[in-house]
Amino acid sequence: MEFKAKEIAEILNGTVDGNPEAVVTTFARIESGKPGAICFFANPKYEQYVYTCKADIIIVNKTFEPKEKVSATMVRVDDAYSAVAALLDYVTAKKRSYRRYRGCRSRIRWSSRIGKKVYVGDFAYVGKRAQIGDYTKVYEHVYIGDDVKIGSYCILYPGVRLYPGTVIGNNVIIHANAVIGSDGFGFAPLEDGTWKKIEHTGNVIIEDDVEIGANTCVDKSQMGSTIIRRGAKLDNLCQIAHNVEVGPDTVMASQVAIAGSAKVGRHCIIGGQAGIAGHLTVADNTSIAGQSGIMSSVKEEGQNLMGSPALPLRQYLRCYAVFKKGGK
Repeated sequence: MEFKAKEIAEILNGTVDGNPEAVVTTFARIESGKPGAICFFANPKYEQYVYTCKADIIIVNKTFEPKEKVSATMVRVDDAYSAVAALLDYVTAKKRSYRRYRGCRSRIRWSSRIGKKVYVGDFAYVGKRAQIGDYTKVYEHVYIGDDVKIGSYCILYPGVRLYPGTVIGNNVIIHANAVIGSDGFGFAPLEDGTWKKIEHTGNVIIEDDVEIGANTCVDKSQMGSTIIRRGAKLDNLCQIAHNVEVGPDTVMASQVAIAGSAKVGRHCIIGGQAGIAGHLTVADNTSIAGQSGIMSSVKEEGQNLMGSPALPLRQYLRCYAVFKKGGK
């Protein structure tokens, strides 16, 4: 990549404060900025690095007023954090190429339907009646079962497993070794103390613009569908059980586990290692701190919850102050 400050400002709808001809060829963190690099400053606790950074360009908020001289050219934008995300997306899109490719060691069943400029890597398997949309990339060692439907502009990284009947929307990214559509954890106790497996006949539906991290598992439903709604983002090593519904634009960090038939609302934020018990409902715009346990339905929208069992944040902090004193 190679951009001038004035080009970056045009892409981000920003303004240049300094040399509009300054050129950068790489990205860097503001703590380690070097000549030829572009950095961004959005968190106030990193302000000290703005004055010592050696980068040629720094993306900053329009409201930023430096307390010392800044040697780098500043590109001022409305929101530096979202601006750098947009710039990274722009650079990645320019690098991305779409071409038709079929690995000679891949296997694509004759009844499948493959769109235009689809990449299928070596040792990938595409099952009977599967459908893959235009410009999708199926990397090496991916398994796509029978009757799977995949939209356009998707990326399936090496080792992804899509069980039969899975439905994937457009612009979906699934990272390495994620498993979508495996059986849920359902067993019926018998009188002799053994367990009988309950067959799962449903599927998984993943809507548009979803991203799923490496080694995450999304189980298919007993009946009906397990659903990940549009725009949801799941980190690595998450577990989504059968018949769960994850709402639009909800994000969850690593090692979150959601038990069967739970329903999580839209725009929720779930911290790492949090757990949600089965058959519960979590209201829209709920924030759940890491390692929290949700053991009853959250009915009020917009709450910040912490602890196990989870409590509203202020209530939890008051309780924790008592815990530290040994209950006295």
